[in-house]
Amino acid sequence: MSSIHATHVADAPTGAELSRSLVLLLAAGAGLSVASLYYSQPMLGVLGAELHADDRLVGLLPMATQLGYALGILLLAPLGDRYDRRLIILAKAALLSLALLVGGFAPGVGSLLGASLAVGLTATLAQDIVPAAATLAPESQRGKVVGTVMTGLLLGILLSRVVSGLVAEHLGWRAVYIAASAGIAMIGVVTWRGLPRFAPTTQLGYRALMGSLVALWRRYPALRQATLSQALLSLGFSAFWSTLAVMLRESFHLGSAAAGAFGLAGAAGALAAPLAGRLSDRRGPELVTRLGAGLTAVSFASMGLSPLLPTPAQLGLLLVAAIGFDFGIQASLIAHQTLVYGIEPGARSRLNALLVTGMFIGMAAGAALGSVALSQWGWMGVVALSTAASIAALAARMSGRTGTERGAART
Repeated sequence: MSSIHATHVADAPTGAELSRSLVLLLAAGAGLSVASLYYSQPMLGVLGAELHADDRLVGLLPMATQLGYALGILLLAPLGDRYDRRLIILAKAALLSLALLVGGFAPGVGSLLGASLAVGLTATLAQDIVPAAATLAPESQRGKVVGTVMTGLLLGILLSRVVSGLVAEHLGWRAVYIAASAGIAMIGVVTWRGLPRFAPTTQLGYRALMGSLVALWRRYPALRQATLSQALLSLGFSAFWSTLAVMLRESFHLGSAAAGAFGLAGAAGALAAPLAGRLSDRRGPELVTRLGAGLTAVSFASMGLSPLLPTPAQLGLLLVAAIGFDFGIQASLIAHQTLVYGIEPGARSRLNALLVTGMFIGMAAGAALGSVALSQWGWMGVVALSTAASIAALAARMSGRTGTERGAART
């Protein structure tokens, strides 16, 4: 194994040696990589006009990145247990930078769709960085370290649309892709210099590695419990955000800019990450998952009071509720990741792949069910759906004894 690394590269340090600069590097890498999924969304109108493509075809661009990301999580993320995770991170950084550069010079929407799919596949770099951080961190600080890295990831999601919109307005949409490519390349260079190598935790071939996902799913009730709960929370989250713009236009005559402003509530999720991580370290992740799911359920349910309030108060309640449920969902995610990473340390990449795949299934279901609820029962139907999903997530967390299972797994 050592023959394929430069001699200056050290083995992964023990948790006590984990430096703050390395944690910040991992946070920046996670944020910039996941931001690549969202750069195109504010630029779709400009893209369509310049590439002479209709709205339906241009609208496939975000879908291509999300599809690529989902496939990458399921098919590529488990490789982190089989190979040196440092090599995987470096390879994906190089490929992601190249895919973004190809997107920046794409002559038509067809080639941009191909580049977008490649961006989604390689942006799963973020899902290699988070398990790397969990591996490097001591157990007593794992929640804090994972929370810090997830803060970077969440800020990448939050700021990507704002930054791409501003850059595209002044420098054009191609500049967004080229600048993003340069940013990922810089992360790759710094990671090459600063990230230690990781010893593989399994020698399984790829087919057996993928088959082991089924075995892990069957073996650990704690994994199924965490995935189900986070998927239900993601369902409610997606149902809300996928229908918000339509509701604001129909009920309050507000445009897409107002819907985008509500997205700044995602800053609460970035704030929740380190707080949830520290609380998980001190009181255990099980408590944090229940508090997060409970806060989410209360926040969604509070929107049921909107019809009783005047219009300005309705918008205020909507904003406060969005901050509340975003905080709760992200806190639960950090705690679930901390919990899942402790089940079987040698399978962290595969466990993370299963957890995040469940989240994406929940988000896809939420988008579909949210649109049905809005068309059939109006906004209160969406509120009821999100509230019910959150209560179901809390019920899933209240059942089982995750802490006992973790101890048994370590034994």
